Amino acid sequence: MLQTEFPFTLPMGYVDPDGNLHKEGVMRLATAFDEIAPLKDPRVHNNPAYLLIILLSRVITRLGTLEQINPKIVESLFAADLAYLQDLYRRLNDSGANRVHTQCPYCEKEFEVEFSDLGGSGATP
Repeated sequence: MLQTEFPFTLPMGYVDPDGNLHKEGVMRLATAFDEIAPLKDPRVHNNPAYLLIILLSRVITRLGTLEQINPKIVESLFAADLAYLQDLYRRLNDSGANRVHTQCPYCEKEFEVEFSDLGGSGATP
């Protein structure tokens, strides 16, 4: 069965207006519509970099106890968290797989790591 949702842990976490920290979340695979729909948004026309904000707000299905994820929440993330989510999005959607082939720097043994196993370690394959 194809896995379409992937848990993650933000390196810093989103702090909501009440001061609550939200770090655990879920990102789903993007659909073609997820990538096309933001192109019609006037915010993207005014600032192409805003595409990432809208795209992430569409594919993040859960973040802590928040009831919904919207562009304002993604805008409020720390830069480290935004970079983490952008990298996760690319790994999940560009390769079409949630596994990375890597090598141990000490023993040089090769192995695969599943993204969901990385959690919030901040490790980059």
